Amino acid sequence: VQLQASGGGLVQPGGSLRLSCAASGSIFSINRMGWYRQAPGKQRELVATMSSSGGTNYANSVKGRFTISRDNAKNTVYLQMNSLKPEDTAVYYCNYFALTTHYWGQGTQVTVSS
Repeated sequence: VQLQASGGGLVQPGGSLRLSCAASGSIFSINRMGWYRQAPGKQRELVATMSSSGGTNYANSVKGRFTISRDNAKNTVYLQMNSLKPEDTAVYYCNYFALTTHYWGQGTQVTVSS
């Protein structure tokens, strides 16, 4: 499975960004896709994930601000990030999980700064 992410960048506090990640290759119909992030000096942490059946999971720190969605026909997951804060600054990694295996995208930088 290959993951191609896009949509990162620099945004001011309070602004919005939308991340996209398309999966290709041997896609299983039952899977979970989502986003993790890693800030400098910190461990990688879950941001949001969504199963192929629609179940979602969010980190408490992003609930009410970020929304995950997906298009199963396109094997693509999206992360709409609103009301961004400086503490959201990190490299965001797309993740695909099926059976017992995680696959990771290359990472996209999100910087929230004035």
